[in-house]
Amino acid sequence: MAPRRPLTMTQDRTDTQDLVRLPIGMFDSGIGGLTVLHECLVAMPSEDFVYFGDTARFPYGSKSQAELELYADQIARFLERGGVKLIVVACYSATAAALPRLQERFSTPIVGVVMPGARAAVQTSRYRRIGVMATEATVNSGSYVQAVLGLDAGAEVHQQACPGLAQFIQDGDVASREVADAVRAFTAPLKRKRPDVVIMGCTHYPVVAPLLQRHLGRDVTLVNPAAEVALEVEAILERRGVARREDREGEYRFFCTGDTAAFRAVGARFLQMPLDEVVQVGLDELAASQA
Repeated sequence: MAPRRPLTMTQDRTDTQDLVRLPIGMFDSGIGGLTVLHECLVAMPSEDFVYFGDTARFPYGSKSQAELELYADQIARFLERGGVKLIVVACYSATAAALPRLQERFSTPIVGVVMPGARAAVQTSRYRRIGVMATEATVNSGSYVQAVLGLDAGAEVHQQACPGLAQFIQDGDVASREVADAVRAFTAPLKRKRPDVVIMGCTHYPVVAPLLQRHLGRDVTLVNPAAEVALEVEAILERRGVARREDREGEYRFFCTGDTAAFRAVGARFLQMPLDEVVQVGLDELAASQA
């Protein structure tokens, strides 16, 4: 992506109009964040988007905080240098580990996916018993517990780490006996806590929502934070006066660090829209973007 001069929200009206025309940047550890992109494309059809999937270093859920901070910093810098008006961290592990650091280091506004999901869960729950299914990194960070209790200090939050589940889905396996058995094993201890709302705390999990619903029971409401993220992004653009208002069909582009053919093949199922060209970015190039 050709570098452009990063723009900030403090510049004059001419630069604000330049900002309006810039795309929204989004990144994830793999293709799961395409569920977030899908919601954004539906909610904001006039906007352009740039999506970055760090598939060569997937999964993020088992990585340390230091690793996640490094990866998130590299990708955010790559996107900012290319020219974006807002960055969405469409990865729960990266949001939990690195969002405050990113917001401190970059002039471009950056939003994560944890708080919108927590807010939706608190607003939806009738009995204030909220479950969270997420990666190990997200569970260990305690970010959802903090977010939910910050909104409702009297709520119960029950977390369940799901190691390996995102890998199945990343590989395109969403209906095998192995996946069903894994979902059954992960939902069983959570079900005993009797939550009435469960947050799908990984962008991959909505793809197996029918399996999750089957094993959690029909009385449990599943929260997919992707739709809430789209609403938050739309609101931020409106508040800052940088939303596109033309009657146009926005464009979307893709970058990944791993195999582009695999990204296209599996990613199209997540995006539910055409996914054509994907540009590969080497890890050396990402590291160089920090220089």
